[in-house]
Amino acid sequence: MILKISDALDINIDFLVGKTDLELDSQTLKRIEAISSMSEEKRKYVFSLIDMAIRDYKTQNAYAS
Repeated sequence: MILKISDALDINIDFLVGKTDLELDSQTLKRIEAISSMSEEKRKYVFSLIDMAIRDYKTQNAYAS
């Protein structure tokens, strides 16, 4: 039953039951699954791109204040 509710609301089960404050939609989960199926080298590349984007976002926010 909880899976049906989770699917209907398009949120992960942990968020639904209050185990986390992080809400992951199905598209985000699909992306994470795709990354986890990559080779170690490809995962490192993708994570370095993500880290760069996060760093740039934080820098922009720091200077915007």
